[in-house]
Amino acid sequence: MSTWDPAAPEALIEEATVDAYGEDEQLTGFFTMIEEGLAVPFTTTVLGVEVSVVGVDLVEDGRVVARCARGSVRQDIGILDLPLPEPVPEGWQWIEAYRHCPLNRRVAQLPG
Repeated sequence: MSTWDPAAPEALIEEATVDAYGEDEQLTGFFTMIEEGLAVPFTTTVLGVEVSVVGVDLVEDGRVVARCARGSVRQDIGILDLPLPEPVPEGWQWIEAYRHCPLNRRVAQLPG
């Protein structure tokens, strides 16, 4: 994976949430940064199957998901569960910053 500055998550978290009041707005801020920054489409492998990541979405349960496609089959995968390819797509840093965000711990604990 591309080089990653250990201080980078904090700066990106601040950028994504600077004008946010409350967790919903923080989540929307992160979704917006991922949606605008992540270069799609790109190809990756999920459970041994090559898929195309065609976009991202914010779903009702508060998760950011990757919209994956293989032929006519479509599947949403939690953005933090998505294996990134080598080389990583432009904008991958936003996914890593989201992974380090305290807000993400709350989303991970939502009932399934």
